[in-house]
Amino acid sequence: MSRIKDHPPRVFFRCGNPFKNLFPKNNNARISPNLPSLLNNFETNLMLSIRELIPKNDGNAILTVSWMKEAMASLCKTHRSIRTLVSGLELPVSDLEDYFIYIYSGISLKLLELCNSFTSELDRLNHGNLLLKFALSKLETSSCPEEISLLHLESWRQHMASKKIQNCGAILSSLVESLKHHHHSLPKKKLSGKGRVLLRALYGVNVKTLYITSVFAAVFSGSSSNLFYLTIPKEMEEVQWAQAFMELQSMVNLEIKTAFLSDRFTVIKDLEAVESGVKKLHIAVQEGSDTNVFVEVLKKSVMELSERFDLVSKETGSLLKTVISARDALVERLWTKYEEELGVTLPMIISVKKTCL
Repeated sequence: MSRIKDHPPRVFFRCGNPFKNLFPKNNNARISPNLPSLLNNFETNLMLSIRELIPKNDGNAILTVSWMKEAMASLCKTHRSIRTLVSGLELPVSDLEDYFIYIYSGISLKLLELCNSFTSELDRLNHGNLLLKFALSKLETSSCPEEISLLHLESWRQHMASKKIQNCGAILSSLVESLKHHHHSLPKKKLSGKGRVLLRALYGVNVKTLYITSVFAAVFSGSSSNLFYLTIPKEMEEVQWAQAFMELQSMVNLEIKTAFLSDRFTVIKDLEAVESGVKKLHIAVQEGSDTNVFVEVLKKSVMELSERFDLVSKETGSLLKTVISARDALVERLWTKYEEELGVTLPMIISVKKTCL
């Protein structure tokens, strides 16, 4: 794993904050009286979900597989909540909503690409666990020669050091660029109160999504260039979740930076512990020592790691389903609008196609 290089902060919007007009000093000043409670509930839940990812006492809890599972589950929960917010706003199917559908469709498509990349890497890591289990089973066979045992252990190391995901940085960068594009193509007409609430909520969701996926990308790729440092505009100083987000980002980025500087085997602490066990076992085999104790300890660690990777995969799959479901629901509303405008029921073959968007 390469050492960390000097990278400038990855500013969320280098060309300025496209949501600046949504964050006056009095945050709800331009929002209609019946909407602040919806926005407040959403942002309170967003703040709490971010705070739950900040370890209370033990910084070592960060970048464990368990923490990654919680981070992915938290992201899934946030994407469910934005759909709940849309339902609560009861937005009419209008040209303005067309625009929001366009925004979410572009963002969610890139998120799906990232989730697919993460799932592939988790599969690769789990395959490494299978190789190590096989090596340990051979070591338990007294007839297995020392050279063969060492060869199996080395095959695990080679697999774990093999090519990792590499396309996440490009996807993350394109996500930022697409958000800039949406900013420049904002409708000229003024946003309604409901539109402001939704756009402000989407901003919070996008910040959290970008950052957590950049952490996963950095961890899985072994490259600090995928790690974002997102700046929060001054206009958002009073937004509930901003302080919690900056605290989480500072803590996690420091942990990742330390891991890269130390030239560790991996950023994932659980996997680092397994690698340490493999080293000890490797030495024991070379020295002809009793390997039973090392094998038993390592078997337990590998089993636990496999279970935890499975949980991360499960949460990643849940996020995929949530995002796909949200995309389908939004497109369904848009499709209904087209049917109403045309005064016809569109052919079933087209309706099937739309769910695959």
